[in-house]
Amino acid sequence: MNASNELRLQARIAHRARLADDIIGLTLASADGEPLPPAEPGAHIDLHLPNGQIRQYSIAHQTDASYELGILRDPASRGGSACVHDDLHEGDTLEISLPRNLFPLATDAQRSLLFAGGIGITPIIAMAEALHAAGADFELHYCSRTRHRAAYLDRLATAPWAYRVHVYHDDLPGAGKLDTTALLATPETGTHLYVCGPNGFMDHVIDTARAAGWAEANVHSERFSAPAIDTSDDGSFEMVINSTGQSIRVGAEQTAIAALHAAGFDVPLSCEQGICGTCLTRVLDGEPDHRDMFLTDAEHQANNQFTPCCSRGKGKLLLDL
Repeated sequence: MNASNELRLQARIAHRARLADDIIGLTLASADGEPLPPAEPGAHIDLHLPNGQIRQYSIAHQTDASYELGILRDPASRGGSACVHDDLHEGDTLEISLPRNLFPLATDAQRSLLFAGGIGITPIIAMAEALHAAGADFELHYCSRTRHRAAYLDRLATAPWAYRVHVYHDDLPGAGKLDTTALLATPETGTHLYVCGPNGFMDHVIDTARAAGWAEANVHSERFSAPAIDTSDDGSFEMVINSTGQSIRVGAEQTAIAALHAAGFDVPLSCEQGICGTCLTRVLDGEPDHRDMFLTDAEHQANNQFTPCCSRGKGKLLLDL
């Protein structure tokens, strides 16, 4: 009962470097020396880590021969970033996924505003490089708590598009402060906004844009972690497997995907937070209790799929498994 047929690539860590405090850069090349599949700006790959976990990291830069990742050691790590920092070394090989892009650039944008907070610079710097190569109009605003925790500063300062970059550090107020209200005060049909970083930073930028009247279709974001969810009122519910009629009970303190795995259904799992969509499962009947950040509001309202890593059911769910 294996639901996963994802193609994986063998990659070699060609280079490892310190980018900033608690941030390392990994340059990955194909293990067989062949070119790597192209990745669009904003794309990420899955790393299949030595501890058995799978984690997603944005591609900050790519060539035909390599992908470059910037990875923060998360103080609240559930094992992923700690494993990357402690257990991955130059010369090691590991499996990676093909690039996937849940944060693409709009093809019809006349102007782009790029906002990065902390490690959120990783997909944003790739976007900036692509926009410059295309001769497009853009600005990049990069915020960090301290200069010592900001990655790619040298690259940003020496890029041919450095005049489009504005950097802000909380510990250096004299360098300026991000004024989102002023920057987002005048939404225009052809201008698109891209935001990536910690949840608090993203919420501030997105809420400011909405208050200024930005169209939802012009606001694009990617989150590295899901907001905390109150699970104190969670109860049990039932899932029914359409192909067999098997009924699977999900306990109040159990995730739906844990119950599926315990019953022998190998639904693929990656982020475990409803961000990446890897575990997305079709729902034939019933109403999910959506808790993911992956599906759109319209997709939530359709109630024909859910992310069992974090979402639940309001009663019985009939699953297309």
